[in-house]
Parts: sequence; structure tokens; C-alpha cells
Amino acid sequence: MALNQSFNIAALHEAYAGGLSPAAVIAEAFRRLEALDDPGIFLHLVEREAALAEASDLGPFDPAAKPLWGVPFAIKDNIDLAGCPTTAACPDFSYRAQADAFTVAALRRAGAIPIGKTNLDQFATGLVGVRTPYPAPLNALDPAIVPGGSSAGSAVAVAQGIVSFALGTDTAGSGRVPAALNGIVGLKPTLGALSNSGVVPACRTLDTISIFALSVDDAFAAFRCAAFYDPADAYARPFPAPLLPSLPPGLRLGVPDEKTRRFFGDDVQAASFATALEDLAALGAELVELDFTVFYDVAEMLYEGAWLAERYTVIEDLLQRDPEAIHPVTRRVIEPARKLSAADAFRGLYRLQELKRQVEPLLAKVDQLVVPTIPTFYSVAELEADPLGPNARLGTYTNFVNLLDLCALAVPVAPRSDGRPGSVTLLAPAGQDGAVAALGRALQQRCAPPQGATGWPLPPPEAAAPAPRSDELAVAAVGAHMSGLPLNHELTRLGARFLRRAQTAAGYRLFSLPGGGVARPGLLRDTSGGAIEVEVWALPKAQFGSFMDGIPSPLGIGTLTLEDGTEVKGFLCEACATEDAEDVTRFGGWRTFLTAQANTQQANKESDHATT
Repeated sequence: MALNQSFNIAALHEAYAGGLSPAAVIAEAFRRLEALDDPGIFLHLVEREAALAEASDLGPFDPAAKPLWGVPFAIKDNIDLAGCPTTAACPDFSYRAQADAFTVAALRRAGAIPIGKTNLDQFATGLVGVRTPYPAPLNALDPAIVPGGSSAGSAVAVAQGIVSFALGTDTAGSGRVPAALNGIVGLKPTLGALSNSGVVPACRTLDTISIFALSVDDAFAAFRCAAFYDPADAYARPFPAPLLPSLPPGLRLGVPDEKTRRFFGDDVQAASFATALEDLAALGAELVELDFTVFYDVAEMLYEGAWLAERYTVIEDLLQRDPEAIHPVTRRVIEPARKLSAADAFRGLYRLQELKRQVEPLLAKVDQLVVPTIPTFYSVAELEADPLGPNARLGTYTNFVNLLDLCALAVPVAPRSDGRPGSVTLLAPAGQDGAVAALGRALQQRCAPPQGATGWPLPPPEAAAPAPRSDELAVAAVGAHMSGLPLNHELTRLGARFLRRAQTAAGYRLFSLPGGGVARPGLLRDTSGGAIEVEVWALPKAQFGSFMDGIPSPLGIGTLTLEDGTEVKGFLCEACATEDAEDVTRFGGWRTFLTAQANTQQANKESDHATT
């Protein structure tokens, strides 16, 4: 194995197809770790002979049957790996796992090979990576800076090129903050999409396994192989990972407005975020500024009431039996929960529900949110001087995410002007992991930032699947269901993925239908008409009935002919509904009509203003 070769999945599989043995890759992973000489990354390593034997037992190279065939990965040490200790970075809590965690087992079935268990902030309580009784991992890019937590070892293992991907967990940002600090991707999926069976909880109602990788493609590939519904996990939800979709046009991205952006005096970080927003706009996104105060109000609740009490339930017995066994900072954070009552917990739940109601109209305005992953950087020395303040500030843009049931993706962008890594996080409602990944991939490819500390170039993106799979149905969106328009969420919440922009064949007329509410078009087959712009989406067949439930009269789903002669299902309108409707066929599509309409309204306003 070449000493400078990337372990990205595509490169490994290309090498395997050329005759490389997975045993050689596993041996190289151990060699890289030894050469790095950072004892804080791993708490336990798989026996080298056992890992080599697992590599040898994979059978013939078959990436179709095993999409992660021969791919080395690491596991945060609050996630079970059969035969290895699980410590959660607390030696007195340690137990030997009898079986793999559900997610680990799924990844091994897909051909991935674990090499060890990684260090963390004890009991996954922290965003800094130094709250551990073991040597703390060194930040891969600057050892004076904290590595980020709680999934510190997992992030550093990826950033140093030791493994292709690594598992972390995420409650308050533990799968995103270390990604930002080490210049890599951090995928925090929809809650319940990855099973938590075999995971030591932090806050059981908010926890998820997360995935670190050098590229969005690799993180999403691992996610797809692990996203299976686990009926034994009471908090699991049926959110299977879709194929990575193409990037749809016209995305509306909510960003903190200038007044509510928080960087704690770090002007370099503020400039980095502004540059990333320019890159997103260059990708065709519309930026919508939002007052983020309510999101910060939600974030402040995570270490109060119900959720602090949840953390207490995990260590209650040990805390009562042997409080000195717990890291002093961890104890300082969690011990106040002893004074909390059930009434306190319910007050917190009521308050969260009120804040969620305030968030709803903000989320309804946009397709996704974009925030800095971290507001600034902190050194190890600063954490030694103040173990709590910097940690709290690192969670500014992460603490609210799981409380609001959002999926998230931390994406490396262009380095800051001082050379430190740039990173933003994309957020969307539950179940929209694919849409977030599509934008994240496009952003990473545009910025082409360094891949952690490896020095390897960013590989080209995997081609998006151009056609629906056998379990999907191609559906043409004509109007308000198109990307960036008010009803697009009715597709994305059902797992639909964008395929392409297209036009109908000639012979269709488009109408703006009368009535209140969301402006809607009606498409009618008519030989006197023309070609109309549409978007083709792949909708899971299992969700088609749910989608139809939301389509009101006079609209329906019929068969449309596209300009290339293919036929897809799509929106059509009853002819009687067009009698009092405006014919907008001349605009060639609903987006163009809406733009023209908005321009006319603006011109009329300016004219009225000039007159008065």
C-alpha cells in the first residue's frame, strides 16, 4: 500500500479491484497509527491478528454485495464492539461487550473492518475532547487547539488518515464540533435513523450515532450501510437513507442575520462564514436572513432540567457509589441534576414545546439552515483555565439541533485567512439527510478544502444515481412542489430525491389557478400549448399513497411526456378548473412566471411610491 494513498472508499475499491489485499490495508492502518505516535486517539485496539483475519475472511471482492468491502473504520468508546471493553472514558464504568452494537454489526456486514475504540469526553459530556482520564487526543491540525469532543478520537483518526471513517455520537454537537476543529466532515443523521442499541447513552431521547469522514460521499456511504430500522431500540424510527441525490435548483437557505450572528470577537471566523455564504450563493442558493434568537434560547435548555437529568440517570449509581471515579469536570456538569425535580423536567418540556412553535414559521420559510459549525477556536490552555465557558460557547450553533429534531452535516470549506479550517453546518428537518448531503457535497467540491491533516486532494464526487431505482417512482413537479417553493417539503419529507430539471414535450398549457393560500399552477394537455419546465424527483413507491393524500382537487397525478420522449408521473389539472384561471404558458414554467409576477409587483410598488 502506498504510504501516501488515501483511504477514501472509491480509491480503496479501485485498488482492491486491481489486486490489493485488504490485509495490506489493515496493516497500513496500524502502521500509520504507530508512526503518528499519539496515544490519546485510541483507548483500545483490536488485536492486529484478529483484524487481519477479518480482512482475509471477506471473500472475493464484491462491492455490490458489500459496499464497504475492506474499509477500515474506528468506533467511539461508548459504542459496543464485541470482545472489546466499552469504557465511555471511565475505567470504573468499563464492561466487556458481548455483542456488536446494532450499527457496528450493520457496518461489518457491509464489509467494513473495525480497528479499535476511540477516546472521548467522559460519558460523551463535552465538546472539547480533553475531559478524559486518559491522554487527550491531539488536534490533527494544531496540537495547541482542543481536538473537539466528545468524539475527539474518532475525528482525529479520520483527519490523520488512519481510517476511512469513524463512528462518533452526537447529542449537543459531538459529531460536528470535532469535525470543524479537525477539518473533516461530520454527519449527524436524523434521530432514530441509526440504532442506539449497544450505545452508552448521554441523553437517550436526543442521542444519535454520527459519522466522520474526509468527504461527504464517504460519510453518506457509511450512513446508507448502517441506516436500518431496529425494532429493539425504542427510539428508532424508519428513516432509511436514500441514494445521494443531485443538487436541486432554487434552494432557500436560512442564515443567522447580522444582528444575531455570534463569533465572540473572532472576526476571522465571521469573515470565513461570510465567504462560505458567497460560495453557497454561487451554487444557486437564495440566502434568507433569520433572527436566530429563538434557536439560541433552545440551545440554552440542553444542560438544564429534563436533559441534565437524563445525563444523571446514566451515571447515578457510580456517582453515588464512587464520585471520585468520575472526571471532576464531568461531575461538576452533571451533579446539579441531583437537585432537580420531576416538576422541573416537565417545565423544561413545556418550555421547549413553546420554543418549537416559535421556530416553526422560521423553518417554513426555507429548505435548509446554514450556520457556522463553531463560533471560534479555543486552545488547550484556555480549557485548563476555564473548563466550562469555552465548552459552552463551542455549542452555540449545535446545542439546539437535536432538541429541534433536525438532521445536520458539518462540511469543511475554504481555510480561514489565518490557515485554520473553515466549516459550516447544513441543517434540515428530520428525514432530509439526503438533501443536506447533496448540498454539502456540492459545497465541499466547490471549496476543495484540505482533507484534515492528510494533504490528499479531494477526490471527484461519486455520480448521483440518474434514474429511479426499482423501488422508486419518477414524479414530475410542475409548480409549488419544485425545489425552493412552498410545497417542496411534501416531497422531501417522504424521502424523495431530486433527479434532474427537464421540459415536457410540446403540447401542454400552464395556468395560474385562482384561490387563496399557496399559489398553484394547473398543467393541461393541449396540442395548442408548448413545452413546460418541470423537475423530476424519485419518490419511494412505498410513500406514493401518502403523497397522493396531500393533493387536492382539481389537481391529480397523470402521465406526462417529456421532451426526450420518456414518460413520468406528474401533476395534471382538470380542464374545468382552468376556465377562470390565467394562462401563463408563455412563460415556459412556473418559476419564470413567479419571477415575472414578483418583478411586476415590485415595479408597481416603486411607481406608487414615486407618485406619492
